[in-house]
Amino acid sequence: MGTASLQFVFFGLAVALLSNLSRSLQWRLAILLIASLVFLILLAHDPMTLLPLAAFLVLGYLCMAVVVRGRTKTAVFSVCAIVLTFLWLKKYSFLPHIFFLKSPYLTLGLSYIFFRLLHVVIEAADPAARLVVGPREYLAYMLNFTTFISGPIQRYDAFAKDQFAPTPICLDARVVGAQLERIIRGCFKVNVLALLLNILQTDAMAELINAGPLDTKVFAAFKLVALYPFFLYANFSGYIDIVIALARLMGIRLPENFDRPFGASSFLDFWNRWHITLSTWLKTYVYNPLLVALMRNFTATSLQSTFAVVSFFVTFFLVGVWHGRTSEFVLFGVLQGGGVAVNKAWQLFLISRLGRKRYRMLANRPLYEAFGRGLTFTWFALTLFWFWATWEQIEAAYAAIGLVWWLAVLALLWLNSTLILAAWEWLREKLLSLTIAGASDLTSLYFRVVFATALVFVWFVVGLVITEPAPDIVYKAF
Repeated sequence: MGTASLQFVFFGLAVALLSNLSRSLQWRLAILLIASLVFLILLAHDPMTLLPLAAFLVLGYLCMAVVVRGRTKTAVFSVCAIVLTFLWLKKYSFLPHIFFLKSPYLTLGLSYIFFRLLHVVIEAADPAARLVVGPREYLAYMLNFTTFISGPIQRYDAFAKDQFAPTPICLDARVVGAQLERIIRGCFKVNVLALLLNILQTDAMAELINAGPLDTKVFAAFKLVALYPFFLYANFSGYIDIVIALARLMGIRLPENFDRPFGASSFLDFWNRWHITLSTWLKTYVYNPLLVALMRNFTATSLQSTFAVVSFFVTFFLVGVWHGRTSEFVLFGVLQGGGVAVNKAWQLFLISRLGRKRYRMLANRPLYEAFGRGLTFTWFALTLFWFWATWEQIEAAYAAIGLVWWLAVLALLWLNSTLILAAWEWLREKLLSLTIAGASDLTSLYFRVVFATALVFVWFVVGLVITEPAPDIVYKAF
């Protein structure tokens, strides 16, 4: 149930069917609550392991209730209490281990509940938001099984607009067909593409660290660094496709989490396209307040550009640290924050030299975009070493070919990704511009059904040939 399995899909479809048996708000809320609790119990196996999670939810509700009653001075205390409790429950390595709970408990989904908790507490402190959340509504929002494991991170107002509407949003045959097609695409990404890419990457790591000729090791290093971004995208975005489709069948419109990230021509743009709800949340609650605070306390106009760079670094450093508890993720955060900060500093430098108009002209040139796209992909692929590997694995990979050959691998990756991604963008534009004479809704439906059927067939064949299961959803670990 914690992966993009057929069991999870059928569970979600059954819940969607039950939810649509009545248009009553109370019925839809009851079905979502019951389904989410059943899902949680199936994940936990032992109900006792849910006690710390339940205490965390109670803490969040109490903090929200205190803040919403006008006691805004407690908002900072409430946020700090939630953050510290989260760090304690997640057992971050910089905290004393003696204080951690010794008995096992469920941490799955805790990170996404953490963002939703902070969101409602912070919004409760804003009188203009007028946030009113009852216990049932609170639990439905926090435990919604479609967003429990890996997001996307949805705002409460967007959730309430659909879930608590007097009548559910439109769900006709066209919408149902589109969602079923999206579920098939998601399952194909996770259970076929991600599976194959994971096998290739695992083989590449073995080739790199084992004895063999240098050219074999260099090619293995290239595959190792180049394949993981595609694996992660197929694994994560495929699961997001499934849950967005299931939620839509239940009458809830979840926010999109990906927008062709490998088409981004800068690292700033990349984080506008990758895990969109995470970067948007952090921009809203970290970047904007931090930038405003710096500009209020230091009014020198000459420092504004520096403040923007610093604020971007802090924001995306937290992106990395949120992903894990160890020192590898601290460096991952430094690399994410550093990449975005350098990108912003470069933009500001060019604007200061060229002016905004000439900078936009330069940034829109195909050659500039192509090299920027390749550099963005290469940097992201390099940073992911500290996302998936331990220090021991990184040291072994580095020692296998040495610094000079690793620099050559990265240069080759930049060149190849520049050419291949540029070719893909050109081909995609040409394909989207094609029209079929006399095309009708029936024709487009025909092609979509054939495409979905082909994906199911390939999925079935791969399942027969490759007996090992698809890898877990990577982001459920966070």
